[in-house]
Amino acid sequence: MNKYDVIVVGAGNGGLAAAANTSKAGLKTLLLEKHNIPGGCATSFKRGRFEFEPSLHELCGVGTKEKPDDIYKIFDSVGAEIDWRYEHTMYRTIVKGEGGYDCVMQAGREAFYDSMELAVPGCREKVKTFIELNDKCDAALDYVEKKNGNPNPLVMVFKHADFMRCASHSVEEVLNALEMPEKAKTILTTYWGYLGVPTDELNCLHFLSMLTSYMDNGAAMPYMRSHELSLALCDIIYKNGGEIRYNSEVTEFIYNEDGTVAGVVAGGEKLYAKEIISNVIADNVFARSKGVALPERDVKLANAREFGISVATIYLGLDATAEEIGIKDYTVFVANDANPRLQNDNRMEGGFYIVNCLNQVIPDASPKGTSMMFFTMPVYGSDVPKDLKPQDYKKYKNDLAEKYIRDYEKVMGINIIDHIEEIAIATPVTFARYLGTPEGTIYGYRTSGWDNVVMRSTAQVKDNGIKNLSFVGGHGIMGDGYSCAYMTGEATAKKVIKRLKGGK
Repeated sequence: MNKYDVIVVGAGNGGLAAAANTSKAGLKTLLLEKHNIPGGCATSFKRGRFEFEPSLHELCGVGTKEKPDDIYKIFDSVGAEIDWRYEHTMYRTIVKGEGGYDCVMQAGREAFYDSMELAVPGCREKVKTFIELNDKCDAALDYVEKKNGNPNPLVMVFKHADFMRCASHSVEEVLNALEMPEKAKTILTTYWGYLGVPTDELNCLHFLSMLTSYMDNGAAMPYMRSHELSLALCDIIYKNGGEIRYNSEVTEFIYNEDGTVAGVVAGGEKLYAKEIISNVIADNVFARSKGVALPERDVKLANAREFGISVATIYLGLDATAEEIGIKDYTVFVANDANPRLQNDNRMEGGFYIVNCLNQVIPDASPKGTSMMFFTMPVYGSDVPKDLKPQDYKKYKNDLAEKYIRDYEKVMGINIIDHIEEIAIATPVTFARYLGTPEGTIYGYRTSGWDNVVMRSTAQVKDNGIKNLSFVGGHGIMGDGYSCAYMTGEATAKKVIKRLKGGK
């Protein structure tokens, strides 16, 4: 019988980080992946002479060798070396029409305050007060950790009151309480699309954590793109005796009579382990759990949750350099209206999209004399027309691409279409097919309302009633994105290591 200490299901970011940590800790680890390459969204694909990045804009929370942040530490702790490249302009944000604006935000706190003051004279102190709330929240979380999760309520109320406010209120509510000028408020909240939740329902602590991470460290991108991250973690797994099986989709989860998970079925073979770590969303795990009475609370929780955001993406390989075309920015946010709620609600009418040119960070990301762009439109799987016929899908994608490219050409005063050498277009249908996630979600469950990150964190002990089964990735406690997936992968692996090996 094939018996392991740990089986990790899915070689996405969270699964790779988990397997790297458990194998490095000396646990017999098996990583199963349904595709023939690792990474999930952290991979690449080729069209002609261009190699495209499926989803990564950049990573936050990386830092440098001299001043490492969470992500740098995660890779460094397992011995994975990454050639990081950095972008110190946070973003350019353009709102079209009457009352619109065109602003560029720089990384570094003082530089960011300067950028905000230039855009909205007189807002500097209010912006500084808002940003410094993150420092106060960090201090509160440090206190909670020192008290092993059992802080003195009076200390929390009187010494860490700002944390209590941020943790229980939306971004919009906190900014209104600070009487932030409306224009400053909308420029500050430009990044909401990276979390897929408008600011009137997005938890303030969650947003502040991401915003300040980009602000303090700038954004980082691996020189060889996200595939470099995936391969580096695979290398660590192999070096520490771990096993990776590709083309090995898990079709069933195996349970003991007492309801504890015991193993999985992959390629018709039964594989057993003391602990299972799933990078597969809970809905799919439950669908592959046959003949077992799943905990009622777990099923109700999965059914109650909303699926998070997906994206439509246009990948462009251009036959001219960025300079020749007139592309000057790495990241540009474009919106019809400054209000995040309206940006979200009008997303299918071109209300909000993001444009990146990787050559601005990695000049040789494409062949000499060329450049690459990609457009990202945050949308939901449910936004794809229900009556769309297979024979009309190609036209649907092409119309979508032309609409956004033409709009960006008009906004920026440049010519893109005449320089397109290669084009690929992805929709939530693409991500659903590739990732296997419901409605093509790339962020798992929507982190809003009762299911925000703070509430998930406080309830994490109860969030999974199936013994010996843990979840990592975008559908985990922290939700969204690459950085959070690596963090949940490491944190979950450490808990598993402690359960199996004991100690601190």
